[in-house]
Amino acid sequence: MNKPLILIVEDDTAVRNLMTTTLKTNDYRYITAAYGEAAILEASSHNPDIVLLDLGLPDMDGVEIIKNIRSWSNMPIIVISARSEDNDKIEALDAGADDYLTKPFSVEELLARIRVTQRRLNYIASERQASDSVFVNGKLKIDMAGGCAYLDERELHLTPIEYKLLCLLAKNVGKVLTHTYITQNIWGRSWDNDVASLRVFMATLRKKLESEPDSPQYIQTHIGVGYRMMKVE
Repeated sequence: MNKPLILIVEDDTAVRNLMTTTLKTNDYRYITAAYGEAAILEASSHNPDIVLLDLGLPDMDGVEIIKNIRSWSNMPIIVISARSEDNDKIEALDAGADDYLTKPFSVEELLARIRVTQRRLNYIASERQASDSVFVNGKLKIDMAGGCAYLDERELHLTPIEYKLLCLLAKNVGKVLTHTYITQNIWGRSWDNDVASLRVFMATLRKKLESEPDSPQYIQTHIGVGYRMMKVE
């Protein structure tokens, strides 16, 4: 199986060279862009499997790039940025990023994040191939084979993480899933910042799924424990 094609979006030459050398050494295919406009063009032209995105670009803020890509694609986006404040991380994740790595970073951690994302891509692909079942819960319908979800017959536009979260909850409808269980299944690990990311993704998923997020019909929060999808008649 070919390794994924990775788009590196980084204007710092030294950092970009470190990343390209790391990917080349580990037999990954890659393309690069140093500006936001070029990044969007490369993403739309080559449809990479994974995007490694710096937020502080000369011509455009990285969050705007995330929003642009999310308007037409669910390709995984891993932010790699010197911005370490929680608000910066939440803004990027809320805009549609799948992961966030803070500079300075080790090449081992970068490769680990890529491997986790690759496993998620392989998982989604295998799920689509292996299952032709349709999950129905009230007005919610998940087409496992097609990789789509619908609410009241209208398609929900979900990011890859949101879709995987929804499927994980659906496959365990009625069961309380702990934060650790969910983060292990979504990211392949369970770190403190993953629990914070989980809360962000659950909030954005609820906005798309619940007509009244303050009175959820489908996803119930068990404070300090985790989440449960409720059975809707």
